[in-house]
This record gives sequence, C-alpha cells and structure tokens, in this order.
Amino acid sequence: MNEFVSIAPSVRLGKDVRLSKFINLYGCEIGDETKIGAFVEIQKNASVGKRCKISSHTFVCEGVEIEDNVFIGHSVTFINDSYPRSTTPSGGLQTETDWKVEKTLVRKGVSIGSGSTILSNLTIGENAIVGAGSVVTRDVPANAIVAGNPAKFLRFITEEKK
Repeated sequence: MNEFVSIAPSVRLGKDVRLSKFINLYGCEIGDETKIGAFVEIQKNASVGKRCKISSHTFVCEGVEIEDNVFIGHSVTFINDSYPRSTTPSGGLQTETDWKVEKTLVRKGVSIGSGSTILSNLTIGENAIVGAGSVVTRDVPANAIVAGNPAKFLRFITEEKK
C-alpha cells in the first residue's frame, strides 16, 4: 500500500482502479477501471461508476452519485448542504444528526470542466458538458452544454459533434 494514500477499510474498489498519491477515500464505492488523481477526497456514501476519471484536487462529498464514463476536471467541488452552518440554533457545534445530506446525481458520460462547483439537489443529465469554472445551481438536461456563474444553458450537443 502507498504510504501517501488513505483508504479506509470501508471503501469498495472495483477491478483495475488506478489511484494517485495523496488521496483520501472513506466509505465510498469506486467502479472498475476508474482513475483517481492526486489530492482527491471522496467521502462516505458517495459513489463513482466505471471508467471514470476524477482529476486532481477534486472533492466528492457524501450524497454524490457519479455514474459510468464520467470525466471530472481538476478542482471540482460538490456541495451537499444548501444552508450550511457550523452551530445549532442553541449555539453548540453541529453534528451529523443536525443536518440531512442533500443528493446530487451525475449521469453517464457527463464531462465537468475544471474549477466547477456543483450544488446539491440536482441532476446533471446524460452526456451533458459543464464548462470550466461553472457554478451549477439547477438540473442540467441530457446532452446540454452549460457554462457560467450561475451555469446557463448554451446549446445541445448535436449528433455530428459527439
């Protein structure tokens, strides 16, 4: 085992998964033939499908489901709480029992550009493309190209450009 990789016993790794140094995986599932870049964290109750590429410096939080054949660019951040707080209304530090994980679904064949932020409670449709640096705040239709802050629909991918 690589001394610069932290993989909890609760992680389920598929066949031929390739792992870079300086990664942190716990309580998650990684599909066959997926490649995980350096400085990536994937939290518990998150899943990554088969033949995905998760580029360096990416954060995949609890509640994120990434299907097969997905490309995630460098420094992509997923969010799982629409209204994060550090303390409870009475002033104590929040614990896991004080909030509910909000889900995010990334469908097959999606490509998410570097530096993007993906908010919770949304689905990015099959084969969609998210431009670099985008902030995705709502569902993205299948085969759509979106970009910007907030990400806006630009056009659909046409058959000749696939």
